[in-house]
Amino acid sequence: MAIEIKAPQFPESVADGSIATWHKKPGEPVQRDELLVDIETDKVVLEVVAPADGQLVEILKDEGDTVLSVEVIAKFEEGTVSAAAPSASSEAVEEETVQVGNVAMSPSAKRLLDEKKLDAEKIKGTGKGGRISKEDVLAFINSAPASAAKPASQPAASSSAQPVISIPDGEKIEKRVPMTRLRKSIAKRLKEAQETAALLTTFNEVNMEPVMTLRSKYKDMFEKAHNGTRLGFMSFFVKATTEALKRFPDVNASIDGDDIVYHGYQDIGIAVSSDRGLVVPILRDCDRMNLADIEAQIRDFGARAQKGGLGLDELQGGTFTITNGGVFGSLMSTPILTPPQTAILGMHKIQERPMAVNGEVKILPMMYLALTYDHRLIDGKDAVQFLVAIKDMLEDPARILLDL
Repeated sequence: MAIEIKAPQFPESVADGSIATWHKKPGEPVQRDELLVDIETDKVVLEVVAPADGQLVEILKDEGDTVLSVEVIAKFEEGTVSAAAPSASSEAVEEETVQVGNVAMSPSAKRLLDEKKLDAEKIKGTGKGGRISKEDVLAFINSAPASAAKPASQPAASSSAQPVISIPDGEKIEKRVPMTRLRKSIAKRLKEAQETAALLTTFNEVNMEPVMTLRSKYKDMFEKAHNGTRLGFMSFFVKATTEALKRFPDVNASIDGDDIVYHGYQDIGIAVSSDRGLVVPILRDCDRMNLADIEAQIRDFGARAQKGGLGLDELQGGTFTITNGGVFGSLMSTPILTPPQTAILGMHKIQERPMAVNGEVKILPMMYLALTYDHRLIDGKDAVQFLVAIKDMLEDPARILLDL
């Protein structure tokens, strides 16, 4: 039975996507729920899996092509397929012959030859009548020495020249790769924030000793009581930030044209680094979450971000963002907010420093905090007091429980 393979339903904020990688070829046997293709959007990479056992009959959208929401990207045939049996459509395509001078080749071979700028006359075809296939071109590229794989337009070196076996000293090697949609989206949004918002950053420092002492005292009991969930620092920052956002609604607001939108909830984005770039999944209704819920959710976000397993719905919205450059060793930074949000909190490395405490010098584990905010909406006084509120709650964690 023939089945249409379609792109997923994109949310309204995502106009289209791009075919990133086809994991299966036409005629190749596929099992139900096996990965067929990755589709990259501005926010996340989506996976499309096989709807049943069978095979791809035809690929309608090649890698790099743009696809719309629910657009048909391939045709699939349900049923048990022999691994050696190629699909009828792929056979028909490969039976086509393109004549280039005196050399016959398949269309896919010609595309690859044009892409690599290779001389077709140097490649031995294994097909009928010496016809060159795509596999012949790939075999030539993989087996030929470096000098033989030079573009056809480049003059051949003299026979007396020595073969190149290493990179000459002083030669500068460059590699050009296309920017991913996710990286382009990140760049666009960050530049947009710099151009449209009146960005200003205020700093403070927090003594992490109280939180570290509390964590050290209860971490084993916490892990045992919450089914293996470990007590980290992020949950304290999320809870302190949630309480501060309730006291300073402007910091939790967003700008929509000439309007200010005040949010009666705290949905906090947690910046997570992945191989594909920075993503910001959202902790929903943080006011209703306890420390264990926050820690478990953040750990889940981090694990799935590395695998590209975050859903679009998990990256939408958010009223505020926390980013932790300290995990990479950053001592101080000025984070850039994510529009339409009006503020972002930057955490940094915990480092012991000499501090004056009641007239005495003590060595304390200190962390610099940075709050970047949109001065169009948030006044300096509110921004500073917001950051001080977070500092006070972290230096006396009982304030979080007592709402002080």
